[in-house]
Amino acid sequence: MDRSKWMLSVGIALMHLLVVVALIRGPALSDWLAFALLYPLGAIGVGIAMHRYFAHGAFSTSRGFQFLLALCAALSFGNALFFAGKHRIHHRHSDREGDVHAPAQGLWHCWFGSLLDCGYEQEEIEAEIRDHLSAAELQWLYRHSAVPGLVICALLFSWGGFSAMVIGGLLGPVLLLHQSSAVNYFCHVSGYRRFLTHDASTNNPLVALLTYGEGWHHNHHRFPRAAHAGMRWWEIDVFYYVICLFEALGLIWGVQRIEPARRERARTQRWSRVTR
Repeated sequence: MDRSKWMLSVGIALMHLLVVVALIRGPALSDWLAFALLYPLGAIGVGIAMHRYFAHGAFSTSRGFQFLLALCAALSFGNALFFAGKHRIHHRHSDREGDVHAPAQGLWHCWFGSLLDCGYEQEEIEAEIRDHLSAAELQWLYRHSAVPGLVICALLFSWGGFSAMVIGGLLGPVLLLHQSSAVNYFCHVSGYRRFLTHDASTNNPLVALLTYGEGWHHNHHRFPRAAHAGMRWWEIDVFYYVICLFEALGLIWGVQRIEPARRERARTQRWSRVTR
């Protein structure tokens, strides 16, 4: 394991350890207030910025707001551009040879292993994201993705000490890591399908509830550019509602939506349940 992967594995383990220690010690109310402020920004950074915008171009925005979206991802130690490159490869090879995180590779690889080694070299990842690397500020975040999260942790520590730093700055990233990994694994293992796709992607209602709509993963694999993963009124998609808010505020435009008639044309079979 090279130095960067070793440091990443130590960092992930240390974040989990610190969260356990802080929870055992008992957080203060102010620690939870810091969490309540920062966790939604991190969630937007992961679900809306990293996934729906940078990986799939589900909407258009200004260069300034684009940077703010990438910064939200970095607050949770997410690398928006690296994720986008890796995720595009996932869609191209989903559940086949070359997939970066398929359940066939095992639970551990889906959950943690692909974060440390996805099977592709950095140059191959960068070849997928040349459309974003042309922006100097995004390139800086790509090279220094941990800096914003470390700065936030330092500020929280200076403000409220150890517990504020961990609950406010690290608990959110830990939760988001597990939420994303749950999609990687369970949404290719169990759930229901309504479209014919070339992979084993599924819609998993429980995962969707826990990930603000990302668990409607089969819908997403059928229409990857759509800004909404939910395709029925009862498929609650909180991230899409936030996207609609951004659109109403004029922060984004060109939101990609799939009209009901197009969904019905694409539906070649009734729901089929998949359980492995």
